[in-house]
Amino acid sequence: MACKIRPAVEADAEAISGVILATLRESNAKDYSAGIIDRVARSFSPIGVRKLLSSRTVFVAVDDGIVVGTAGLEGSVVRTMFVSPSMQRRGVGAQLMEAIEQAAIARGIVTLSVPSLMTAQGFYERLGFHAVGEHFHGEERTILMERLLRS
Repeated sequence: MACKIRPAVEADAEAISGVILATLRESNAKDYSAGIIDRVARSFSPIGVRKLLSSRTVFVAVDDGIVVGTAGLEGSVVRTMFVSPSMQRRGVGAQLMEAIEQAAIARGIVTLSVPSLMTAQGFYERLGFHAVGEHFHGEERTILMERLLRS
């Protein structure tokens, strides 16, 4: 499925928040407790998303005028990569990651890293990322992954 990938604007904040919260509650809840999901979700209100838009490069995937995915780049780190549950496994995430990769290459970044939730580890592995470590925030496990970029 081909979506339009474009830079996010402030007016997208509510839709981005909706995508992130739906993905956390429907997809990520399979691997994380309700307490962890609730704690992570608090960071992604529309107000929280607006703050993120001012501190990182954020892209959205749009299908028929509706935001169905988002991904951000902060330095050389992929952040807030989420695709609506109903749109997962359709190539939307790969399209977003291509936009992230192109932005990183344009900035001269050689290695891209991502703190992946367990739910997305296989997705990143299919894109050529490999695990280099893990991090725990209480019970929340994050897999640290990286990939060399092609120039």
